[in-house]
Amino acid sequence: MKVIRNPAAGECLGEKHAVTIGVFDGVHRGHRFVIEETRRLADQIGARVAVVTFDPHPARVVRPESAPRILTGIEHRLELLEEIGVDTTVVIEFDARQAKERAEDFVDRVIVSCLRASSVTVGNDFHFGYKREGTIELLSVLGQRLDFDVYPLAQLQQPGETAPVSSTAIRAAVASGDVESAAEMLGRPHQVRGTVKTGDQRGRTIGFPTANVDVPPERALPADGVYAAWYVLPDGSRQRAAVNVGKRPTFYEDADRSLVEAHLIDFEGDLYGQEARVDFIKMLRSERRFDGLEALKNQLQSDIAEANELLR
Repeated sequence: MKVIRNPAAGECLGEKHAVTIGVFDGVHRGHRFVIEETRRLADQIGARVAVVTFDPHPARVVRPESAPRILTGIEHRLELLEEIGVDTTVVIEFDARQAKERAEDFVDRVIVSCLRASSVTVGNDFHFGYKREGTIELLSVLGQRLDFDVYPLAQLQQPGETAPVSSTAIRAAVASGDVESAAEMLGRPHQVRGTVKTGDQRGRTIGFPTANVDVPPERALPADGVYAAWYVLPDGSRQRAAVNVGKRPTFYEDADRSLVEAHLIDFEGDLYGQEARVDFIKMLRSERRFDGLEALKNQLQSDIAEANELLR
């Protein structure tokens, strides 16, 4: 997959593309539906498939006080897009300057000059450009002038559900600890990534060593609790794990941030400084405070046994 970051005006790849535009946070089943439709249009005329995405999420620039937690960082997003066969991805580096680009200028710079779009596929609630002035109606008018077709698509809806699959719905499921519903909408487990850093090593002292995964604060974490999860090592191999997300109320009364601590089952090795990837499979229980170390240790043994059995 070819990746282009913030193309300059006038840059052209020399090949026609069927294009879809959006943040694509999560690259979930709804996003893949849109990309498959884009591929179908590309195949009809022998064009390539292009995705235009934004990093960081535009809301983190234009309304940071209410910006959503992110399901997938840009590198993870690019990996997922490549896995599903996207030919070209344009990453728009979104900052205060980018937020002021007019919709028509964006279309000319990215959609026409860079990608030579034959078609543009977007969700039916799509907006873009300065103050969200770009609408599907404006995009259609520009398409008539600049020779590309516009295809708005409704969001994918799961059978039996009243709400469509969306990044917002997935974030809500993750935030409530319902990682199973999140996985159904994503088409895979919700994953967080970070570097293993040195913690207070309290788990090691009580016989339950953990990898303390330093997850960026803007990422979407599951609700505080204990989870059965797969821990993906740098070589791609997976280890069964019991993972605690939380503030550790047994030891701390006023922790200001939830931590991700993974106990790898039947594993010995040094993980410090390595990248960790944690796939959340099922919530086992909510986080709670224990009256003493023995009660905590007994519960941890039970959590690990339950996670181990579930992941087998």
